[in-house]
Amino acid sequence: MRVVERVSTGHSAKNAICVYYKRMTSNTAQKAQQESLGRVFLVGIATERIRKGEARELLDELHGLAQTLGLEAVGEALVPLRETTPSLLVGTGKAQELAQAAEAAGAEAIIFDHPLSPVQQRNWEKLSSKKVYDRAELIIKIFASRALTKEASLQVELAQLQYALPRLAHSYEDLMRQRGGRYGTKGSGEQKLELDRREIERRIHEIKSELEAVRKERSVQRRRRERAGVPRAAIVGYTNAGKSSLLNALTAASVKAEDKLFATLDPTTRRLLFAQGQTLLLTDTVGFIRNLPHGLVEAFRSTLEEASQADLLIHVADAADARVDAHIATTLQVLSEIGAHDIPRILVLNKIDLALPGAVDAFLLRYPGSIAVSAKTGEGLAGLVEAIQERLTSGMKTLTLRIPHADYQVASLVMREGTVLAERHDDESTWLWCRIPGRIEKKLEPYIVGDAGIVSAREQIGKKG
Repeated sequence: MRVVERVSTGHSAKNAICVYYKRMTSNTAQKAQQESLGRVFLVGIATERIRKGEARELLDELHGLAQTLGLEAVGEALVPLRETTPSLLVGTGKAQELAQAAEAAGAEAIIFDHPLSPVQQRNWEKLSSKKVYDRAELIIKIFASRALTKEASLQVELAQLQYALPRLAHSYEDLMRQRGGRYGTKGSGEQKLELDRREIERRIHEIKSELEAVRKERSVQRRRRERAGVPRAAIVGYTNAGKSSLLNALTAASVKAEDKLFATLDPTTRRLLFAQGQTLLLTDTVGFIRNLPHGLVEAFRSTLEEASQADLLIHVADAADARVDAHIATTLQVLSEIGAHDIPRILVLNKIDLALPGAVDAFLLRYPGSIAVSAKTGEGLAGLVEAIQERLTSGMKTLTLRIPHADYQVASLVMREGTVLAERHDDESTWLWCRIPGRIEKKLEPYIVGDAGIVSAREQIGKKG
């Protein structure tokens, strides 16, 4: 059972935070990692909605989540369940059996791959005399151990508090009321639970205000990029598909990339330069996962906005994972939830150097137009860059421009954001036959040669090479 530190009535509500809240809101990766190390027993649940095969996959994924946090899985059980029970999720007999199995395996905690209500979590901890978590709390702990920037820390803390708030009542052994007034002469006051609840609600409001300020700052930065006319692409996909590795390979960046789930939480943007001189802003985003806690989806909405505001999505899938089709479906579902399902996208099969024989060819047949690459070896990256450039220029207009030398910055804009098909210089102007995106067309209107003069202008320019 979780216990509460006694706080005298003279202390402020700020000091009346319970031990459970303190445990849930540790901001340093070191504390979260040290607290999480241990031996755990994993429990998967198969229901009518989640068939046994899918439940098995989710349980395997739970192993990966536990390993990411440094936990040692010493046992597991996959429980078929027809009906859930309000008290323990499973029947009393099965609960006793699972508790005994966890004890025999030497587990220090039990982790369920199914949401547990506050009552169920409390009852399980009483029954087993062990810490009991569900998938949501495990993912939140992983996020807490990997949040490095202020924004990510705030987002994680918000998710922690929203998860902890309904569980406050079950973190107390003694809910006796504090006395109001000096020396308790004025009778019973508020319950300590209410003081803690109020303090957590105050902190939630405070975090939301801070995050709103961060979102406004990010919005300002986004508008600046839009005014600059630089196209943007976001790398999205299931967690551990190799998104950060792909960003590093394409842009020579040094973003942290590990063979672990949720190695990257904060969006990272780098410039990708094409051979013709154009620039693309490429952003790495947080990975998706099945049954991601709703609170985390909401908390990381500002991070996911980078995907919803992009001109192009690069959807990365893991060639070495047998569940790649399910992971693609999960990513598409999350993209739909954040309003990014209509954005043009390229499906990229990464880690082909680790794929089984024939798996890559089968994937390319199932998903026509997808591209197979290896961020580790560099195979296929040149083709991916060409595909990105082609997709970004597919909606471009072909124009002939006559730009005075005094306005050469306009020519630089065209070379940076469009594709120059031919170029010629005379004493007064630079002539460009080019393809440009619609977002910069208005800026170029004063320099566009009319339709009647296009043919002769092209002849004047001549084609390169």
